[in-house]
Amino acid sequence: MKKVLLASASLFALSALAPASAADLAARPYTKAPIAVASIYNWSGFYLGINGGGASSRNCWDVNNIFGIAGPDTAEGCHNATGGVVGGQVGYRWQSANWVFGLEAQGDWANLKGSNTSVALAPLVNETKIDAIGLFTGQVGYAWNNVLWYVKGGAAVTHAKYNGSAFGVVLDSASETRWGGAVGTGLEFGFAPNWSVAIEYDHLFMGKRNNSFTILGINDRIDRIKQDVDMGTVRVNYTFGGPVVAKY
Repeated sequence: MKKVLLASASLFALSALAPASAADLAARPYTKAPIAVASIYNWSGFYLGINGGGASSRNCWDVNNIFGIAGPDTAEGCHNATGGVVGGQVGYRWQSANWVFGLEAQGDWANLKGSNTSVALAPLVNETKIDAIGLFTGQVGYAWNNVLWYVKGGAAVTHAKYNGSAFGVVLDSASETRWGGAVGTGLEFGFAPNWSVAIEYDHLFMGKRNNSFTILGINDRIDRIKQDVDMGTVRVNYTFGGPVVAKY
């Protein structure tokens, strides 16, 4: 009987001490949650890049002089010179709020070829080959963090070679470096710190120019050639200076 009473007393004492022991435990200290950091893409800085794609040049020929005898522009017809382009670009951008401004120079090797049979001088075939394109433009864009839409405009230059052939034999030829204007637009996406990829479309207004054709060193005709170029490229740029900044 004494053993039973002793066990009961022990259980009662333990049950009385348990709430006090729980109350004596220290409360967990409050820890403030860390401040969230938002990454903001900054488009400012110098950049270098490469580009590649395709282009089509519309060329319309009008003969206005044959062996030194001048005459009115007489249509010979038009053709599209099409092919690929690949090259690079270098530029600088600066950003103010969401607005982005920039200057850029671009140079591309090209392989645009096309031909048509002359309406006025058949069976002569007029051939165009554009082997180089350059752009010198200013840019204005609007950025949504790492997405940038921009428009551009400025000067353009092409280098072209022209041939007149018959039955596969080149009879006369001319070449020129031509300056004109350019407008374009692009959408660029920053996919990693310093790196971005873009798609771009440009239209080149190259106007009309007289070109003197020679055969065996003798001028045999002058053609007034109107030229325009449409070009679409994919571009990859690397911007120097760390374009991602933290915003608290």
